[in-house]
Amino acid sequence: MIYGGYFEPDSKLKRKAELEELMNNPGFWDDKKSSESVISELNSIKSVLDDCSNLKNKIDSDIELINILSDSFDEEIMNLINDDVDSIDSSLSSLENILVLNGPYDKGGAILEIHPGAGGTESCDWANMLYRMYTRWCSDKGYKVEVIDYQDGEVAGLKSVSMIVHGMYAYGYLKCEKGVHRLIRISPFDSGARRHTSFASVDVMPFFEDNDINVEINPNDIRIDIFRSSGNGGQGVNTTDSAVRILHIPTKIMVTCQDERSQIMNKEKAMRVLKSKLYQLELEKRDAELKKIQGVQKEINFGSQIRSYIMHPYSMVKDHRTNTETSNVNKVLDGDIDLFINDCLKGDIHG
Repeated sequence: MIYGGYFEPDSKLKRKAELEELMNNPGFWDDKKSSESVISELNSIKSVLDDCSNLKNKIDSDIELINILSDSFDEEIMNLINDDVDSIDSSLSSLENILVLNGPYDKGGAILEIHPGAGGTESCDWANMLYRMYTRWCSDKGYKVEVIDYQDGEVAGLKSVSMIVHGMYAYGYLKCEKGVHRLIRISPFDSGARRHTSFASVDVMPFFEDNDINVEINPNDIRIDIFRSSGNGGQGVNTTDSAVRILHIPTKIMVTCQDERSQIMNKEKAMRVLKSKLYQLELEKRDAELKKIQGVQKEINFGSQIRSYIMHPYSMVKDHRTNTETSNVNKVLDGDIDLFINDCLKGDIHG
């Protein structure tokens, strides 16, 4: 064991060897989805091992410096050690999250949807601000964002947006963001410069790859509508009837996809998202039945406010589940939400 047992390096080294052996097998690249999954897991393991190694080396180096200080105090050396403390603490916190993200779907991608609440233009604009916040966070994390449906607001902002976030632990992190988000600010749309409160809901669910689930959908249970694409898209996106909307009649679940130019590709992607949603629904039903059998009662806060973003009369973002807060609202809206996600994970309070 080279890094200490806390982060299970031995099991990760063993898994790393297994994945590398898989990559050497003939025909490994024949199945693109399978090979991408293996490579993604391998890169994640390598990243954790590298982080552990770098952290251990930094700590060992500082211990040597501390030993030097015990013999002869040196202010410059002391400053070097102090500078490393915050960096080590941040690195350790990130590695600890990997231990917490051990749920059955935490390692996979996520479907993230944002919908404005009542309030018209104000809420639509707030939903768009959240969309910007999450896409910036994803970019900083190196996650790929695939927007499958974006509906513009009538005056500003958006009516709804649905996107797939691809990357290791995307769902594990983003599941903490599920709930209602509240904004308090002086409205840029109010000529009287009055303070307004806006709400928007964020829904997050696991995105299951085709080979992860087996959901059979009866063709008689769905209605497929084809329409002309609108909103963001490539050149010519509005010139063909390529957008697809699928309604699953028994559950009333509706999925829209219009980011591809091809109707066939939009239909295929919409069906994948629908299967993920139906699978998630089935998991929730089983979980509810299990809790009923076990007699476990857990308060369900669906639609409840999880976080407030206050821009007037003072600056503060506060998570009401953990009481985590910061006065730097602009930094948070620029995508710096790790503070809230980390505390949420450590408290294990996500839905």
